[in-house]
Parts: sequence; C-alpha cells; structure tokens
Amino acid sequence: MAASTAFSNDLLEFLKLLKENNDRDWFNEHKKEFKKLEADAKRNFNTLFEVLKTHDDLDRLKNFRIYRDVRFSKNKAPYKTHFSGSFYRRKPALRGSYYVHIQPDNKSFIAVGFWDPSKEDLMRIRKEFEIDDDDIRAIINDKKFKETWGGFVGEELKTAPRGFDIEHKAIDLIRKKQFLFTKNYTDEQVVSSSFIEDVNNSFKVVRPYLDYMSSVLTTNLNGEPLI
Repeated sequence: MAASTAFSNDLLEFLKLLKENNDRDWFNEHKKEFKKLEADAKRNFNTLFEVLKTHDDLDRLKNFRIYRDVRFSKNKAPYKTHFSGSFYRRKPALRGSYYVHIQPDNKSFIAVGFWDPSKEDLMRIRKEFEIDDDDIRAIINDKKFKETWGGFVGEELKTAPRGFDIEHKAIDLIRKKQFLFTKNYTDEQVVSSSFIEDVNNSFKVVRPYLDYMSSVLTTNLNGEPLI
C-alpha cells in the first residue's frame, strides 16, 4: 500500500494538553480544535479499516468516544486522553478483533485477541490446550510472529483452573484468563508516514492466531462444527 501520514503531532499535543486540563471548561473552550482532530483520527481509522478488509473479513469499526463514564470510577476526569478504535471480524465464523490506541508520551499501542472471553469460550479454549497445545505453540513461537508481537499478555490465574491438572504441560496456557498480544509504538512512529502500513502488516502476521482461535471456538471437542 502507498505510504500516507497517519496521526499528527497536533493530535498528540492536544492530548497532552487535555491531560493537564482535564475539565469541561477547558475542553469546551477547545471544542472546535478537538472536533477537527477527532475527524482526522476517524479518517485514519477508516483508512485502516478499508486496508484490513483487503485481507480479512471485517464487519464494523468502532471509534471510541473521548468522554469517560465516571459513574462507577474513582477517577472523575471527564475525558480520555487517547483516541482508539476497534476493528471487529465477522461473526459467528470469525472471532477476535483488532484494536488501535493512540496516546502521547510513547504510550500508543495496537492489540489483538480476546480481552474478555465468555465463560463458555474460556472453557473451550482451555480444554483445547489441554487436549493438544502443539498447534497454538507452533503459531505463537513462529520467528516472525514473536519478533512482531512477543508473547501473550493479560491476566492469568496463579494456579490451575478448577478441573485442570497443575502439572499439565500446557498449564502456562491453560491458566490464562485473557489471550492478548500487544505491540507498542513511540510518538515518532505514530506520526510517521509508514505507521498505518506497519500496523496493517503487523495485523497480517497475527492472522494465523485469530484463524486458529476461530476454528477452536466454532467447533466442539470432537472438531465438529457448531455453526
């Protein structure tokens, strides 16, 4: 794909100022500037969405709002200090999603996988790893995959889940509660002309993992289709 400038220094600088002035009066005074930067960010997310659709079947893009839900939070700051979007694969056959998070001070990242699997999905994944962990390990230990994404991140149990053997050879996978991969970016990388291309290529690398997990979650333990 042709290189194109993604997110701007102006957007990162605005988010820095918002972090220092996270109140409604300041935000309302700068609402016009925010709306322009928000439109630019959405345009970039839409560009990435169209690029991703050339090699994966996506059904929707969600641009997250800047406003925080503070009803049940100790942090009463009304605004997020980042822009983000999720790119959802077409269910029920395809599972998992892609996520892009733009935040200044070198805190931008992309993520992929399963952040909050249902109780049923979590059990199905664990049982698959209990039966055979060769396929998943071949995928995540692939040289290019590891160079791009590293290893799993996310929450996990300190011991074995109920019903599983703590001595099982795949217990390192079975005890996980989330099945996520992340890749970090510096501010310099985010505003470079190659950012969207790099994100797209990174998501291409993770595709075998998503396809494997989709095959697990759409079949029973005998490998018979559920959909």
